Amino acid sequence: MTMRQQWIVVLAIVGLLGGGLFAATRLLGDELFPVTVGSKAPEFAAATVDATPVPKTLADFRGKVILLNVWATWCVPCVVEMPSIQKLHAEFADRGLQVIAVSVDDAGAEEKIRSFLVEHRLTFLVLHEPSGAIQRAYQTTGVPETFVIGADGVIRKKVIGISDWSSEANRALIAQLLGVPAEPAAGDAPAASEVRIDTTGSATR
Repeated sequence: MTMRQQWIVVLAIVGLLGGGLFAATRLLGDELFPVTVGSKAPEFAAATVDATPVPKTLADFRGKVILLNVWATWCVPCVVEMPSIQKLHAEFADRGLQVIAVSVDDAGAEEKIRSFLVEHRLTFLVLHEPSGAIQRAYQTTGVPETFVIGADGVIRKKVIGISDWSSEANRALIAQLLGVPAEPAAGDAPAASEVRIDTTGSATR
């Protein structure tokens, strides 16, 4: 076998191995690279729901502690947890917390989303991403799903399903990430009030 033939064989083997790795990555992507606590928060792009939408990306909030909530107006568990997200926003927004709630409602639902915000008196940032890209990027299995992202861009907490985001435990986590004191909120229950729902309990459509 000539030197040229040997190189052809080597390159063919490398090509086969590379193709196999690519295929394995496509088939087992979630298992090989799960989006979970300790991993870097994936980039995403979504738009505001104003009359004139403004595109936003995760990079726009680099260096901030973020609560990223993936939700939809038709999702009953999302409605249940929204007041607690609003309470968390009201307490910590001025101290550095950025709440980003990304609606995955169908395209053209901007007016419906705006009406939802007015009805539930929500004042945090709400974006709209109808293509499913953020769900694929964050490997969500339903709605709601929420990610607490540190200022370094690393996911610090992931919750599938609803949570009481104004609970003592969640407020303590946010305060720790922000480096600010967390004072007990009036009416806090002595027991942990967080509600967790596994993958099968999250709302799907």
